[in-house]
Amino acid sequence: MKIDIWSDIACPWCYIGKRRFETALARFPHRDDVEVRWHSFQLDPSLPEHYDGTEVQYLSERKGIDPGQLAGMLEQVTVQATGEGLAYDYDSLVVANSFSAHRLIHLAAAEAGLAGADAAKEALLSAHFEKGLDIGSADTLEEIGAGVGLTADRVRSMLATDEYADAVRADIASARALGISGVPFFVLDDKYGISGAQPADVFSSALEQAWQEAHPLVNLTPAAGSADGPACGPDGCS
Repeated sequence: MKIDIWSDIACPWCYIGKRRFETALARFPHRDDVEVRWHSFQLDPSLPEHYDGTEVQYLSERKGIDPGQLAGMLEQVTVQATGEGLAYDYDSLVVANSFSAHRLIHLAAAEAGLAGADAAKEALLSAHFEKGLDIGSADTLEEIGAGVGLTADRVRSMLATDEYADAVRADIASARALGISGVPFFVLDDKYGISGAQPADVFSSALEQAWQEAHPLVNLTPAAGSADGPACGPDGCS
C-alpha cells in the first residue's frame, strides 16, 4: 500500500497528525507492506527566510488573527500535542520559512531512502515545535542532515544551489491539482483522502478499508464443489 502525505514543517497539526497516523500504522497488521512518502506544502510561501518576531506576533500581524484569541488557540493545540507525547514550546519557537527544510527532506529521501526522509521530517518538526531551533538556518539543517546520515558538505552544497527546489514546487503543484488546501492531508493508494490530524482510529479504519479493496478475498471453492463444504461453527460441525 502506498500512502502520500502532504505536510508543512511549520504546521502544528501536521506533527500531531504524524503521531496519530503512526499510532494507527503501528497496529496495522500489514504495516511492513506500507510505503509512506512525504510531500512538501507551504502554508505561507511569502514568509521571509527569517521573521523578526514571535509566533504570536506572526499570527497576529501576517495572518490577521486577533491577539486575544491566540492564547486560547495555542493552548488548545499544545494540549492536543501533549496528548500525543509532544512537548510544544511556543515561547521558544523561531518563525522561519520552511522551503529549505523541505528541500532537505527531498535530499534525505534521495540519499537515505524513505526512512531517511521520515527521520528528517521528524527531526525538523521537533526542532521547530519542541526545541526552539531555526529551521531556516543552515547550521540547524546541517545538524539534522547529519542525524539522518548526510554529511555537512552535502547539505551545504544543496543549500548553496536550487537543488530540489523544483521537487518542492512540484509537490505543492500536485497538492493544488488534487484540491488540497490544508494540511496534513493523507492519500491512500491514490484513492482515499484523509484531511487533517484525525484520531488514530480514523486512520486505522482507512488503512483497513484501503487494504481490503486492494487485496480482496478470492473464493477458490471449485464450481463443482459444495458451496458450503464440511466445517465447524459456533453451533457445532456439519
